[in-house]
Amino acid sequence: MGMNGIVGSLLGLLFGSGRNVIAETAEVFRENAEAQATREAGMQTSALQQFGTEFTSNRSSWFDRFIDGLNRIPRPALALGTLALFVAAMVDPVWFAERMAGIALVPDPMWWLLTAIVGFYFGARHQVKGHQFRREIAASMAEVPGVVQQIRDIDAVGTPSASLPAPDRREVDAGGNPALAAWQARQG
Repeated sequence: MGMNGIVGSLLGLLFGSGRNVIAETAEVFRENAEAQATREAGMQTSALQQFGTEFTSNRSSWFDRFIDGLNRIPRPALALGTLALFVAAMVDPVWFAERMAGIALVPDPMWWLLTAIVGFYFGARHQVKGHQFRREIAASMAEVPGVVQQIRDIDAVGTPSASLPAPDRREVDAGGNPALAAWQARQG
């Protein structure tokens, strides 16, 4: 067996019968990036479908509407409460100073807890509103071809045909408009 025969046999062993021994061996030590991307895309798609069904369900019970109403209270309450504190400080500074002295006694861990709760509440709300906004943009973008076609249809109807006579400009009623009357006089 010559040199070509040995090299051919070695290459046949490594890459023969539709297999790639080097790639299969490497996948033992390192994950196949394409397979990993496929798995991640599948997981992300199923998660988005689950979230989509969760947020698109009709909430028709009185309890769901009540809870949705309660969820809308904290942001306006915080904003209006902060403005009320400024008004209270100007109206009755002594009363305001007493309240602020009491707040100064609140321990730091309680402030950290309040910060975490408010941060998670507004962060989650921001994320939900962002998803709703993206969904609405996607729905609007899906309607673009139909709107473009409607515009083309309207343009086709609105274009005057060459066979129609040109309108007589003198037929326009000036209606007390001196500039229009002067223009009509110049036209003949």
